[in-house]
Amino acid sequence: MNRREFLVRSSLLASAGLAARSDIFGQPSAPAAPASPDAVTAFRPLRRGVGLFTGRGGTIGWLSSKDALVVVDTQFPDTAAICLAGLPDRGARMIDVVLNTHHHADHTSGNGVFKAAARTIVAQDNVPKLMFAAAERAAKTDRPGAPGSGRPNLAQQTFPDATFKDVWRRDFGDEIVTAQYFGPAHTSGDVVVLFEKANVVHMGDIVFNRLYPVIDRPSGGSIHGWIARLEEVAKTYPADAIYVCGHGSTKFGVTTTRDDLLVFRDYFSAVLEYVQKEIATGKSKAEIVTLENLPGFPDFHAPRPNRLGGNLGVAYDELTEKKV
Repeated sequence: MNRREFLVRSSLLASAGLAARSDIFGQPSAPAAPASPDAVTAFRPLRRGVGLFTGRGGTIGWLSSKDALVVVDTQFPDTAAICLAGLPDRGARMIDVVLNTHHHADHTSGNGVFKAAARTIVAQDNVPKLMFAAAERAAKTDRPGAPGSGRPNLAQQTFPDATFKDVWRRDFGDEIVTAQYFGPAHTSGDVVVLFEKANVVHMGDIVFNRLYPVIDRPSGGSIHGWIARLEEVAKTYPADAIYVCGHGSTKFGVTTTRDDLLVFRDYFSAVLEYVQKEIATGKSKAEIVTLENLPGFPDFHAPRPNRLGGNLGVAYDELTEKKV
């Protein structure tokens, strides 16, 4: 399938809000890879049958109740297989829905593992096109699909079966699950997933807990948009909710509070302020991105990889881009 065919089919998907299983895209399900011998995985219950799973990649959220099984994100095939096998109280039941918070490989590469055990895989409208575009870019820069690459090639992608534009909501008896798109942030396809009765909010990669984040500008990521999204989420969801982050530092972990969303917002505001001041002094982008640690945010620093330079570069691009 070429790019034109994909875009035509994905536009039909967006219009209908529904696509058949991955054979519509000509994509076979990815096989379940054996677990990496060094994979450290853990299941952590939170409340009312909702919990999280950590392994290799973005945090997986799950609901396991008498009425439903729900999974949020799928990591990579090796840890996805561990999660599927150990999902609490699953037995032989099918998973009612797998939700992808966005398109990145560390959140969707395990889709193929979950596909055979799930009734449907759901994501925001932009996700299939972003998955396709990311696979195309990877094909030009490295060896996607090669052993150990961590990146599926196009033939290995397992795309969502169904998509939605703004809000997806489902009543599962003793729990109600909502996924909402607020606009561009980390990418242009990020959603927030709420387990309403458990009062647990899965943020996907809209929150990196005390870490310099990845800002995927080629996929529509935006610092200005990210600031707005964090403020919107903080106003929309309860103060006493448990917030699950896509990634977290060793010290702070992958759960946080609503107040910490605004700490992350303040980080982005500080990045923009720092870069704007440096631009005003006449510094070039190459000079600005050499900063090792942003003043006021020592907990965010990680020596390898230190993503601060990339964050500063995106800020520079946003602040200097010409308005059309």
